[in-house]
This record gives sequence, structure tokens and C-alpha cells, in this order.
Amino acid sequence: MFEGFQSVEIDTGATQIFARRAGSGPPVLLLHGFPETHLMWRDVAPRLAETYTVVCADLRGYGRSGCPESTPDHAPYSKRALAADMLALMDRFGFPHFSVAGHDRGGRVAQRMALDAPDQVDALAVLDVIPVSEAWDRADDRLALAFWPWSLLAQPLPLPETILTRCGDAIVADAAANWGSGRAIAEEVQREYADMLQDAARAHAICEEYRAAAAIDRDHDRQDREAGRKIVCPTLALWSEAGPLSAWYEAEGGPLAIWRSWCENVHGRPVDGGHFFPEERPSETAKALSFFLGEADG
Repeated sequence: MFEGFQSVEIDTGATQIFARRAGSGPPVLLLHGFPETHLMWRDVAPRLAETYTVVCADLRGYGRSGCPESTPDHAPYSKRALAADMLALMDRFGFPHFSVAGHDRGGRVAQRMALDAPDQVDALAVLDVIPVSEAWDRADDRLALAFWPWSLLAQPLPLPETILTRCGDAIVADAAANWGSGRAIAEEVQREYADMLQDAARAHAICEEYRAAAAIDRDHDRQDREAGRKIVCPTLALWSEAGPLSAWYEAEGGPLAIWRSWCENVHGRPVDGGHFFPEERPSETAKALSFFLGEADG
């Protein structure tokens, strides 16, 4: 996996971030979700690296990146803190501005980057997500049952950490089976994801990120809405045609209508596959991202 990519660890000042880099051309940062790591991009990144300089990074607390100490308000694991890591990473690579694509949790980190650093983010792609505050404001039994990490992992220490460390393999297998489309994640990659969850420091960090999503991240989103801030760069929203986002928000006009309230210039569509469509459909995902980035560059 990632043949021809350089592996690096970068000190951002707040923590260590692990990343892989390859290619030449305009820079593109790829961010993963839960329960994944940068490995989710293993079949997408090489395709994009034919045209772009591609950076795949582990978010703080995930994969091989650092797990800084948290605080009672969970701010060190807010999307703002995770976004600041990535801005520092790209700056260390010599990229004062770049495009970013994020899946799941990484999509919301990418959203926060575009809001907090509009002069640095040239284009934004968000994959199978809506903003965290929008999801929580609409939360009901469907979210609680289908995407149980939102409520379970946000519970107080130590219950969710105990579940992750003891049941990491079962959690990854369940996510792959029930959120995917059946064209699933390779077994060796699932083992990598499960090993991460079973590490106590990473389990705690991941739970802190979910706790932040239930609290401080919503505050940050609310502050943006009250101030009238919007994402100004070209934005692409893609979501699973078979997944909940295609059905849950019909009354609001679907996920694209929700993103339109946050973005000045957004378009998007559903794609074939389950929640993990970048892993299940890497060629189609890479083509969609390449076409969008080409238009944004033009």
C-alpha cells in the first residue's frame, strides 16, 4: 500500500502528525473518518498523485499521530484543534494554500478548516457528512441506532474507552458490515483499524473527539452561523446513495440543501456504495475528486 509515497512525522507544535506524501502538482490533503486512518485512501491517493501532490494524514488521536492530553471542555480534540494540526502540517510542507477532501469525521475537520482559514483552502470536498451541528440538531432514534458512536463514544470516561479497547475488532467488523455496501474493507486493513481502537491512549483520544462533537464543536458551528460566516471556496458534497443521508433529510431538500446553507458555491450528488465508498469504489471516488479539483483549479 502507498507504493512511492514518503512517510513523515511532523511536529505541529501541539502534537506529532503522521502523513504520507507523493506526486506533483497542486496540493491536496485527504482526511479520514472513524474507525479509519489514512489507510482508507490507499487506492484513491495513488490515482490522484498522477496529477496532484497528495498528502494523506492521520488526525490527532488516530493511526500513528500523537494523542495530546485533553481538557474538561474537550477543546484539544475539537474540530478546530484537529484543523489547526492540518493547517500546520501543510505549512510545514510548504503549501500556504491547498485543497482538502474529508470523509466522515475528516469531512467535518475539512469544513472547519475552510471556515477558520478561508485564505488557505482553495477547494473543499466533504464525503458522506453534514455539519456536526446539523446532525446533532436533527438527531433522533435513527441516528442513535444507525450511527451509535455519536452517542456512545460521547459518554463520560471510562465506559466508551473500555468498550473500544476490549471490542475493537467487533466494532470495526460491525461498521464494515452495516455501514458499508458489502464490497467491504480488506481484512488486513480492518485489523489495522481494530489495533488502533484497542490502544488505550488512542481509544481515549477518539472518545474525546466524539465528546467534542457533542459540545464545543456545536458551539463553534453556532458561532459561525450567528456571525453569518460561510464557506467561500468551491465545495463538493458526495454521499452514499444507499446510506442514511440520502433518505433522512428529504424534508430539508437532502444533504446538498443543508450544505447550501453553509457554502457560497456547492454542488454534489449521491454515489454508488455504502458509507465507506472511498474504500469500496476508489476509482469512481478518485474520478469524482479529480474532476472537481480540475474545475476548481480552472
